[in-house]
Amino acid sequence: MNTLTGTRHLARLILRRDRVLLPLWVLLLAVLPMTYATSFFELFPTDADRAAYAAGTARNPSIVALLGPVYGDSVGALTAQRSGFLLVIIALASLLTVVRHTRTEEEAGRRELLGGTVLGRYAGLTAALLVTYAADLLLGLLTAAGLVSTGLPAAGSYAYGLSATLTGVVFATIGGLAAQLTETAGGARGIAIAVLGAAFGLRLLGDTATHDWPSWLSPLGWAPRVRPYEGERWWVLALPLVASVLIAAVAYPVSVRRDLGAGVLPPRLGPTTAGRALSGSFGLAWRLHRAQILWWSVGFGLLGLILGGAAQAAGRSVEGNPQLEEIMARIGGASGLSDAYLGATLSLAGLAAAGYGVQAALRMRAEETAGRAEPLLATGVHRSTWLLSHVVFALLGPVVVLAVTGFTTGLTYGLSVHGVPAELPRMVGAGLAQVPAAWVLTGIAVLLFGLLPRLASVAWAVLAVCVLLGQLGAVLKLDRRLLDLSPFNHTPQVLREHWNATPLYVLALVALLLALAGLTAFHRRDTPVT
Repeated sequence: MNTLTGTRHLARLILRRDRVLLPLWVLLLAVLPMTYATSFFELFPTDADRAAYAAGTARNPSIVALLGPVYGDSVGALTAQRSGFLLVIIALASLLTVVRHTRTEEEAGRRELLGGTVLGRYAGLTAALLVTYAADLLLGLLTAAGLVSTGLPAAGSYAYGLSATLTGVVFATIGGLAAQLTETAGGARGIAIAVLGAAFGLRLLGDTATHDWPSWLSPLGWAPRVRPYEGERWWVLALPLVASVLIAAVAYPVSVRRDLGAGVLPPRLGPTTAGRALSGSFGLAWRLHRAQILWWSVGFGLLGLILGGAAQAAGRSVEGNPQLEEIMARIGGASGLSDAYLGATLSLAGLAAAGYGVQAALRMRAEETAGRAEPLLATGVHRSTWLLSHVVFALLGPVVVLAVTGFTTGLTYGLSVHGVPAELPRMVGAGLAQVPAAWVLTGIAVLLFGLLPRLASVAWAVLAVCVLLGQLGAVLKLDRRLLDLSPFNHTPQVLREHWNATPLYVLALVALLLALAGLTAFHRRDTPVT
């Protein structure tokens, strides 16, 4: 038996377990750049329009901080810059996939069972990395093919596709190393996401400063410097390849030198006795969810600072283009192009916050499969109390996250227009208006957990469909009835002068009914279902 024995079978198992989630994020992230290119062709038909937009974008540090630098005014260059934040999402999806199939499996005890069979020492890490690398490669090829289909040059399209692939590869490898450092999946995710945050910070600092050397230190800064469609610099692609090899050279020896179930970093010991806050189910749920709420709030708060700072310039950048002005006004209402931009971006924040609700609701499934729920339910903890303790935080999280986003957006936008007292409550309200739609996704996750626990992760697929409908619906001119399947399509634009609150009440009621149905189904099934 060699060190890679069983890798192929483990890879097949990973593909089977992720047969829904993996294709969804690959297809979604591959299609979005194509839609951006199509939009730029329609909205900026002349060289003068594109040059004016590119100049306005380059002058705005908030937009550059969020999306990265723009190196030209061709449709391809604008598309590559507009797709800049997708690199962060690709990196996040890649590292989470690797952690899920390494440290999470080990924490749940399944890795130990597999280790008792004919399995090489490197098989587990190698299988997780190979599957994720393959997904990233497929994503890059589909992205390039989609961009070519819009009429963009093939060289630039494949340069962007390969840079997206290698960005995912780097962070997948970082996820593999992080999985060796701690004994919990949450700790591994925290380390890997912290590295991602630091990489984003370095890229932001370099792109907005006079000298861009900090961006060269960031794996997120390498892809834009390939300069797709503007004299491609293919040699830059060697940087993520070398970085991945070096990180893997550390991860593999560490993976076999530590004990199974242990991490390199010693666990922090807690107090000898539990505090009063842990005396009940809600206290335990708060302990499990509090770090997640905190870090999501910090991340969305920083995002709000950038979005609010970019709002005024986003409004000015489309002046003189009647077609774009009409579309932006239709998205955000008649209260101005800045309000249109803010309404659209806060709607995207609502979709992202729904991801928190789904993740928090699925924590119940993780507790069940890890065997931690059954001992609790064998005591005096009632099944309803246990489920509600998690559902409360799954519903509370989007409220906190979107309130923080609205607050920081309103603060920076208010400062830019010298109207903080007026803009702050407006933006907080616009952020909170996205909450009922996010709750519907949480309710779906609770229903799936109670009714079909093995398919609970399908809630992520539902969220992906909502993202697709929101991002591609107008571009593909889909039927209105199909678009209305997304709860976010019913959220009113509260930044308009007149709006109707009835859809918010209806969405909240639908979310409540879904959660109650999930609670009823949970009462009627066995625990655990693994």
